[in-house]
Parts: sequence; C-alpha cells; structure tokens
Amino acid sequence: MDLEKIDSPKFLKNYDTNEMTELAEEIRCFLINKLSETGGHLGPNLGVVELTIVLHKIFDSPKDKFIWDVGHQAYVHKILTGRASKFDTLRKYKGLCGFPKRNESVHDVWETGHSSTSLSAAMGMAAARDMKGTDESVVAVIGDGALTGGMALEALNHIGHEQKDMLVILNDNEMSIAPNVGALHNVLGRLRTAGKYHKAKEELEYLLKKIPAFGGALASTAERVKDALKYLLVSGIFFEELGFTYLGPVDGHDIEALMENIKYAKKTKGPVLIHVLTKKGKGYHPAENDEIGVWHGVSPYKIEAGEQIKPKVAAPGYSKVVSETVRKLAEDDDRISVITPAMTVGSKWEGFEKQFPERLFDVGIAEQHATTMAAGLATQELKPVLSIYSTFLQRAYDQLVHDVCRQNLNVFIAIDRSGLVGADGETHQGVFDVSFLRHMPNMVLMMAKDENELQHMVYTSLQYNQGPIAVRYPRGNGIGTQMDKELKEIPIGTWEVLREGTDVALLSFGPTLQDLLKAAEILEKEGVSARVINARFIKPLDELMMAELMEEGIPMLTVEEAILQGGFGSAVLEYVSDSGYQHGTIQRMGIPDAYIEHGSVNELLKEIGLTPNDIAAKAKKMIPAKQKRA
Repeated sequence: MDLEKIDSPKFLKNYDTNEMTELAEEIRCFLINKLSETGGHLGPNLGVVELTIVLHKIFDSPKDKFIWDVGHQAYVHKILTGRASKFDTLRKYKGLCGFPKRNESVHDVWETGHSSTSLSAAMGMAAARDMKGTDESVVAVIGDGALTGGMALEALNHIGHEQKDMLVILNDNEMSIAPNVGALHNVLGRLRTAGKYHKAKEELEYLLKKIPAFGGALASTAERVKDALKYLLVSGIFFEELGFTYLGPVDGHDIEALMENIKYAKKTKGPVLIHVLTKKGKGYHPAENDEIGVWHGVSPYKIEAGEQIKPKVAAPGYSKVVSETVRKLAEDDDRISVITPAMTVGSKWEGFEKQFPERLFDVGIAEQHATTMAAGLATQELKPVLSIYSTFLQRAYDQLVHDVCRQNLNVFIAIDRSGLVGADGETHQGVFDVSFLRHMPNMVLMMAKDENELQHMVYTSLQYNQGPIAVRYPRGNGIGTQMDKELKEIPIGTWEVLREGTDVALLSFGPTLQDLLKAAEILEKEGVSARVINARFIKPLDELMMAELMEEGIPMLTVEEAILQGGFGSAVLEYVSDSGYQHGTIQRMGIPDAYIEHGSVNELLKEIGLTPNDIAAKAKKMIPAKQKRA
C-alpha cells in the first residue's frame, strides 16, 4: 500500500495476519530507504515493526494511550498515524521530530527523549483514567536497556502495589544503544529461555480446582506447589513478585503470537507485563549483525554497501580527544577509572575498555548511580572520571549536590555533547549544565576553545585534587589545530586574550570563540577594534582580568551556547555587582528562555541570533559613536 496516504491506524482493524505481514515488510523497506537519506534511529525501529502494527490493530489510538520508551523507537508509530509523507524532513529543521512530539500528533501522548520515564507516566495516566471514570487502555513500551534506570524500577514497584489496569510491553532486544549490562539484564536472559509460564500456571490452577473438598492442608499444599512451579518455570519470578501478571517470552516478529498475548493481556485485570523478544535492525543485514550499536542511530548511508556516509575530517572528535588523553594518563596512573551510563561507544571509550577492562564501569542507563559510585571511588583516593552527556547529567543533579560537591570529592566530570547537538533536538540540547553546575559550591567548570586546549584540560582535571572539576565539550570534531605532544596544567581560573582590541571586549568559551573571532573580523572592516577573550573557566572567573576590564571601562559582550538564565553572562554581572563597580556596559547573548528544537547547529544558531553577524551587530551597538574609528 502507499504508506504516505495513511491518515490514521483505523485501516488495520480489517487487516488479517497475511496483510499485516506484508505491511511490516513495506514499512521496513520504507524505513531503510528513507533513513539512508536522512539518518536517524534505524536499528530500534526495524525491531518493533510487527509489535507496533499489532498494538495499533488491537487498541484504539488516540483514545488508548501509547507511551514509547525511549521515544526513538516510535518511527513505525508515526507512519501508522499519518506522518509517512513527512519522513523526508525527519530530524531536519522545522521537520518531523525524531521522538514522539505532543504538538505533532494527537497520537503522541508523551515525549520521551530520555529513557526510563514511561512507566511513571503510564501510572499517572492510569490513575487519571480511574479518577475520571473513563475506560481507555494505557500501554507503555519500554526497552530492556531503559528498564535498568532506577526510575523505571521505582515505577514497577508502585504499579504493582496499586494494581492499576495497564499493559507494559518489555521490548527485549538484548541491546539499547550499546550492549546491556547488569544483573537485571541477566534475569531477562534467563526469562528468555523459561517458556510459556502463564499457560502452565493456568493449567495447574484448573487441575487444583477439580480436586474435591479443596481446603485445609490440601489447599496449603496446593499453594506451595503453585509457588514452587512459578519459581521452577520462571527464574526469579521478578515481575510476578512485584505484582504483575507476566506473559512471555513472546516472539516479537510473530504476529499471531503477539495478537494472542496482547488480547489476553487486554482482558486481564491489574498490571500485565508482556516480555517481547525482538531483533534490533531486523530486515537489514548490517543492522541485524551490529553488536556495538553502530546502526542504532545513523547518519545517511549506502543501502547496498551497508556503509554510513560521514564527512571526511582531519581533526579528531572531541570525545576521542578526551578518551585518548585519559587512556594515556591511565597507563602511568592505576588510580584512574572511567564510569559511564551506557555511553561506552557514544563517548568513544572502546580503546580504554580494551586496554583497562577492569577500570571501565558501564553501569547501564543509571546516571544517579554512576555519579554516586564515582563519589564512592573518590573517597578511597582514586581518580574517577564520570563520562556523561550534558543532557543526561541533568538526571544526576541531586547526586552532584549531595554526594560529590557537598563532600568536596575529587571527581572529574567529562561532560560530552555540551551545547547545541542538532538533529536530536530539544530533549538532547546540552544547554543547561552551565547554569546548574555553576551554583554548586566547590565546583570548577571549564570548556576548551579547541581540541588541543581540551587535552590540557583533561590533564589539569586529573592533576587537580581540591574537589570536583568538570570539563564541557561539544559533539563533533575539533577545528584542526596543532596538538601539543607534551601535556601541561592550566592554572585554575585563568583566561587568555586571543585577539587584542580597544573598543569592545567579546567574552566566551568553547568552540563559540571561533564565531567571536569571525565577528571581530567583521567589526574590523567596519572600523571597530574588538578584543576576544577565551573565558575558558566559567567557574571560577578570572577575577584579575575582570577587574582590569572594569577599570579600563571597555564595553563587554558575553556570548554562550548555553541558557542565559544563571549562565556565564550572569556570573560576570554578579561579579561586577558584588565588586561594587558603578560603571561599565555589559550585555549578554545566549540561548533564550525556551527549548530549542531540532535542526542543524548552524540553522539553530541563526534562529536564536548567535551567528558571527549577530554578535558583530550587537557589539557595534554597545560602542559610543565617538569611540568608533573612522
């Protein structure tokens, strides 16, 4: 059928198994072709085609609520709810979002860019349904990787206690972004081989009811037999002990088996969990055989060759610079270890893991645990590196405040994907960490202007022994600067002047400094002399240089690829106010008080007015006319 003509999933009500099987193949071909041009989350979506079709056949969206966790597995859902015609714009500026988006469709009832939130949201929706007296079904589809998150386990515990009617689909493909880890993953492994427990349990209960004079000692014995059977057939009986009816494991690509189990679950009172086994990347050989997550989220690729198309760059990636610098330093310092929440591949720690497998701890999607574990290591005079994406560090805020900073522990936080990240959009933009880290006592926060300065910052961080220290770095590759062979410490709280100027001072940190240098060139052509300052330490500020700037009376413009509220510009204004200066012109540029959606970084910078031309125009307006050179 023409997928682009689908306007709602109602057509599935009349489909038989053969038609649904044919539809599944059509959707797989569509995804493989479309994503080869746009990029996106290929592997997760190829794995949930049959499951999504069956859910939409049995349930009635949007009345019934589907919650996808993580939301990158919702592409098939988007196709079946009338958005196939927009897939050419997937993850592009003003185009189709790569995650569920409430203002994009009435069928998207929950937005999930971070994992492990679906069960709590589903519990809220089920409770709301019961309070309102309505009868809709609530269905949460959660990946086995997301189930390692503490929030998901908290929700499982509460749902089992409350006994709300709802369905949890555990989509078990043995991988999330990278191979899963942990005891819970091993429990699921045992469950995969356990067979159909619920059918055996029903048969036993039927037989017991046939026994005459069922009661007394016989009843007690029967109950013990049932309990023994549960433990025999399902190793650990983890979900049933939490209060769920457990069904499965079910072949997630067998439409008839899915239909049978989901229909049964729909009729069952209380919370039901169906354990569905799927093959990530099913239908596309390179993605099916991907063991490390290369085909999880992809750039455009050549279908026949199974080869992703990536621009050739001479400069190393920022993530690689951090991981390689730490690896080299670890060769001479056995106190160094790395902790990451399921981002071994994303943050390029494969080389470290290969050389020091006993010193890399991938804790799964468990950012809070990762942070406090790093604090525990630091109490024993070791040197933990907490490697974490900016957007995921938000989830460990309390642990940073309470466990790391309050105890003033020597934890080095390597904050990957800081700043705008582009196609992943508003759930992943790394623009909040400056504001929420800057107000934490004992914290040192810095960001390098290029890959060479970054390696020195990593070295500085691992030499620092006066408390927590964090280095931000962006997604992507460096600028191609010459890399020093010898590492050196950067004095804490020191800035540097990259370009001299007398009319206005432009202050920033990180790769944004390249835009400031371009802005200075634009201003130079217009007769304005702009000083460019690498404010590489966001906390503490270089108070000596700040005092000199205030005494000089030069107008200052702070620029940051981070949220303005509580950011670097705010720190500069606070310093000026606290120091008692009564003069001086200071203005700020940065991310406004809004969530920034998806698109290329350059498109987003243009949208929010942070291009070199915007910076130059703002700076020029700050200079009194008499100061401008002829």
